[in-house]
Amino acid sequence: VESYGPENLTAGPDIDLASEVIIVEGRADVINLLKNGILNVIALEGAKIPKTIIKLTKEKEATALLDGDRGGDLILKELLQVTNVKYIARAPRGKEVEDLTVREIMDALQKRVPAEKLRAKLKMKPKIELPQQVIDAAKELQGTLEAILFNEGTEQIGRIPVSELAEKLKEFEGVDIVVFDGIITQRLVDTASEKKIRYLIAARISDIVKQPLNVHLLTFDDISETDQHP
Repeated sequence: VESYGPENLTAGPDIDLASEVIIVEGRADVINLLKNGILNVIALEGAKIPKTIIKLTKEKEATALLDGDRGGDLILKELLQVTNVKYIARAPRGKEVEDLTVREIMDALQKRVPAEKLRAKLKMKPKIELPQQVIDAAKELQGTLEAILFNEGTEQIGRIPVSELAEKLKEFEGVDIVVFDGIITQRLVDTASEKKIRYLIAARISDIVKQPLNVHLLTFDDISETDQHP
């Protein structure tokens, strides 16, 4: 058992190596999964979701394996709101992950459900905290057919017409967020993924063929409803 991240979360040895991670509730759950040969596991250790977990769900494909009780239900809601967890798996009703056999663990993981499905069912949108500059840019750009590019420090590093965005985006380095008065297309999503851009925020989203894990797609309507950084 290892300690991981600034919060010293209980984890297995493969968290950094694995492209997929399994998030469980507590230390005893980690120990049970390790005993059964699952090494890419990490614990939340509390009802408040640690920053390390939020970061991991952005960087890796994450599955949460939660207890089949009310505690698991509450953690599920919190995870769906504040993280990018991709799948949800549950222990059988009334059982805890720490008590599951290897067959029950595998069975639960095989029956995992996409988090998006549960969000839709619960009518939940992920809580996304965006800097005020980005929210202001979204308001300012409406009706302009222009795009504003921000770096990781939320400094504006470019302002260009939307008609040139797909081409010009390839030339910029260090872009983290793109806000524009237009439509998010598959071409833009592919470019954003290649350039490691985290957010595309636009007036609307076309029918995206495939959305990569590392790019968040938001509309102006989405961000008018989200929490903000102070």
